Formats: sequence, structure tokens, C-alpha cells
Amino acid sequence: MNRQQLIDQIKKKKSFLCIGLDVDLDKIPPHLSELDDPIFEFNKQLIDATHHLAVAYKPNTAFYEAYGLKGWRSLQKTIDYLNSNYPEIFTIADAKRGDIGNTSTRYAKAFLKI
Repeated sequence: MNRQQLIDQIKKKKSFLCIGLDVDLDKIPPHLSELDDPIFEFNKQLIDATHHLAVAYKPNTAFYEAYGLKGWRSLQKTIDYLNSNYPEIFTIADAKRGDIGNTSTRYAKAFLKI
């Protein structure tokens, strides 16, 4: 996506909404926890419910890294889903380090198993 395409989406949707995809398995609806990939399923349902409003989605990599390889697979499936179903929506990788508490906690879990 280029700058003009993003501007076009903002005008079309009359929105600047960017939705963070920071999935915490302890906080998702219990019925999703029973599925094979609850992180992806949560993201998919959130995306499907909000795509008409959002001009961007921003997965925070710390929340995927914290779940190891399975988390990375969930992130890849999420990005593939966005690209296949909503290619007009901008995707931003939130991959900063040294961030606020909940992100730092996820990095600690990913790298220190805390």
C-alpha cells in the first residue's frame, strides 16, 4: 500500500482507525481457547467485524513471540488472511523494543520464559 491508497481508504471510510492485534490468550473468549489456533481465530473474528471501519491493523510482535513458533504461525496466518481478504487495508508491524509494561512482559516471556 502506498500513501495515496491509505489516504483514499481514510476518505472512503471516514476513519483513521488503526486496530492493534495484541492477543493475550488469558483474555480471549473461553470458547476460542478450545480451537486449534485461538490467536488466529480471535484475530480473524475481530478483523471480520471491523474491516469496514479500520484503515489499518497493527499486530504487536511481542504478543506473538511470547507463544514461540506457534505464535509466529498465528501471526503469519493473520497477515495472510488480511492480504487475501482485505488487501486495501494497511498492515503495520509493531516491533518496537523497550516498550510499555504489557509489551515488555510479553518480550520477557518470549526470551526469558518468565
